[in-house]
Amino acid sequence: MSSADNLVIFDTTLRDGEQSPGASMTKEEKVRIAVMLEKMKVDVIEAGFAAASQGDFDSIAAVASVVKDSTICSLARALEKDIGRAAESLATAQRKRIHTFIATSPIHMKYKLRMEPDAVIDQAVASVKLARSFTDDVEFSCEDAGRSEIDFLCRIIEAAIDAGATTINIPDTVGYQIPVKFGYMIEQLLNRIPNADKAIFSVHCHNDLGLAVANSLAAVDKGARQVECTINGLGERAGNASLEELVMAVRTRQDVFDISTGIDCSHIVPTSRLVSSITGFPVQPNKAIVGANAFAHESGIHQDGVLKHRETYEIMKAEDVGWNANKMVLGKHSGRAAFKSRIEELGHQFSSDQELNDAFALFKELADKKHEIFDEDLQTLISDSQNVQLENEKFRLLHMKVNCEMGVVPEAFIRLEIDGQPVTATGSGDGPVDAAFKALESVADSGASLQLYSVNAITQGTDSQGEVTVRLEKEGRIVNGLGADTDIIVASVKAYLKALNLMQTPVAKKHPQLTV
Repeated sequence: MSSADNLVIFDTTLRDGEQSPGASMTKEEKVRIAVMLEKMKVDVIEAGFAAASQGDFDSIAAVASVVKDSTICSLARALEKDIGRAAESLATAQRKRIHTFIATSPIHMKYKLRMEPDAVIDQAVASVKLARSFTDDVEFSCEDAGRSEIDFLCRIIEAAIDAGATTINIPDTVGYQIPVKFGYMIEQLLNRIPNADKAIFSVHCHNDLGLAVANSLAAVDKGARQVECTINGLGERAGNASLEELVMAVRTRQDVFDISTGIDCSHIVPTSRLVSSITGFPVQPNKAIVGANAFAHESGIHQDGVLKHRETYEIMKAEDVGWNANKMVLGKHSGRAAFKSRIEELGHQFSSDQELNDAFALFKELADKKHEIFDEDLQTLISDSQNVQLENEKFRLLHMKVNCEMGVVPEAFIRLEIDGQPVTATGSGDGPVDAAFKALESVADSGASLQLYSVNAITQGTDSQGEVTVRLEKEGRIVNGLGADTDIIVASVKAYLKALNLMQTPVAKKHPQLTV
């Protein structure tokens, strides 16, 4: 297949997706997601911004050492130190790309960069040349291209291609564009830039006006051959273009888009659920493709039509994107070897026998509570078994009891460790969850406000694990805590404690767009 009829899927869940407030991921969690993206046959995985922090650097290096089939990419500002750091993080990658960028809009050049246009071009060229000294695969982005002047874009892109850039990205950084205008911009760039044929043109659209997918598709229609996107449309502010929507739009409307992606769509729903469980961002029920209602029909007319002929009201098959793929894989009589094998199929490798033993013990405990164990349960179990030791882990649950009776104010009694010391907490409130949270705050005294409390069933059935998301805010900082248990009160306490622990970790990460 030629580049002309192939659409490159560039996933930035691990980088731009993580910039969603409260969506931070550990190194281990990023590796798990990257493995699923590789299974999905994503072409390029942007694993992070190496210069942002040591944690980001380590995560990129870890993903690069595990993923073999997808190209691994690191973001870098158009700065020598950033590019060098990106190259270091990608040292073990079998396929690697350095993605460097600089702002090109008048407002960004004047107020953020404080540079003249000619100086911006010079820096872009120097950065691309430096990146080419580390890899033949270099992507150059014109930050805030959506508000940039077309003549300047033509100048800087032509220079970047001459310097060795193999992919040119046109980001709508602030979600300002609309489809007809954005499509025309891409068409103009491809027609006006003399060496445009020597690079793949890419788009990276944000969803501030709810148009990220529409803008991306308009660009593809006019000749863009790479789209940058995230699972579930995750990303800062209103998010990025949704991978699942882009891929299925191209696949479903082959009459319009005479191109193909290499994506294995059967992994879309499992990957969506994994990202949701790790980040603590629930998928809205009416979300296209991956929402719980995406293939549900309430109307009697619709139900009748689907039963008579599916295509009357369905333009895609649910099973094609991974629905109904959560088959029962294990039960209480399953052995250690079968458990290990299935976990590895889900993309997780145990680092030691002790880690395997700890996870298997949790599995047996869960199997005593639940008759059927699904893949989603196992993904949650992996997260629990890792029991991520934050640098400043402060709170750990030991035991809890909640008294709840109609007509009586609920009371919670919780025993936990705070900095390794046993502490007892009590509280009463308007319901068992409120009582438990007030008990925790009576000893934590975090000063944080509860912004979100969300409960979702991980699988079907009354014995399903409940997955609770707790979002806390303090002094502008937002964290998401996630907890799961067959007892929803226990899950709620786990989630709250996870959020409290995340609040203890220092923020030492640079934002690519906020620093020069």
